[in-house]
Amino acid sequence: MHLFSRYKSGEREELSRDPQSPNGHAIEFDDVHKAFGSHRVLTGLTMAIPEGKISMIMGPSGTGKSVCISHIVGLLWPDAGDVRVEGQSVVDLDDDRLLAMRRDTFGVLFQDGALFSSMTVEENVSFPLRQNTTRSDDEIDDIVRRRLAEVGLAHAAGLRPNELSGGMRKRVGFARALVMDPHIVLFDEPDSGLDPVRTALLCELIREIHDDHGGTYVVVTHDMLSARRIAEHIAILWQGKLVEAGPPEALLNSEQAFVRQFLNGETRGPLGMD
Repeated sequence: MHLFSRYKSGEREELSRDPQSPNGHAIEFDDVHKAFGSHRVLTGLTMAIPEGKISMIMGPSGTGKSVCISHIVGLLWPDAGDVRVEGQSVVDLDDDRLLAMRRDTFGVLFQDGALFSSMTVEENVSFPLRQNTTRSDDEIDDIVRRRLAEVGLAHAAGLRPNELSGGMRKRVGFARALVMDPHIVLFDEPDSGLDPVRTALLCELIREIHDDHGGTYVVVTHDMLSARRIAEHIAILWQGKLVEAGPPEALLNSEQAFVRQFLNGETRGPLGMD
């Protein structure tokens, strides 16, 4: 059972909510189509993300991975089909309920961390709490200190983003994604711009925090080494559809030509340069 707080008109109301869906899926895409002008990105995507695991959405560049994230949080609407989060259709939500879902359900780590350059690390991490809750300053300070300690940045609270390395900015973004205690955390290419060592360290951090806190983690990436390190479930997209999904060991032994080519980085197969 997940206990969280809903805040409305400055008042705090404690709600008890069991985030589990009856079928064990945290997120579901049901025959989703999405086009931008004449460019068709999702072409009938049907995909389920299991609860409580670290899942990775993988595929070649331009195949719709990040578009999936935007649909999950209701920043984009499907042209056809449905997207469900914990059994609730995102398409059916009005503005107030959509904002409540984003606030109470999701944490998001964007590619570049999406930090406010004018704020310190501490101010960046505390921002969601100050915007969405009525917690006292002492409570907020305590939560922020704990989250920064979890990502190894307790010493950096007073620094600004331009004083941080790329890996540190990612970790600040991770701390901020966790600060509202979400039960679904979305990572949009968290390894983008990182060297192999820092990518490995970030993967290790994701694994450790998931082990400590649980929840559903969804990582969009095309990095197979990251998938080998931390994925418990992989969904592979190509040409706007799901090609294959399952545990990493099953996909690594797949007989599907595209899956074999993509996961092994082979030059021969259905995936070309175009």
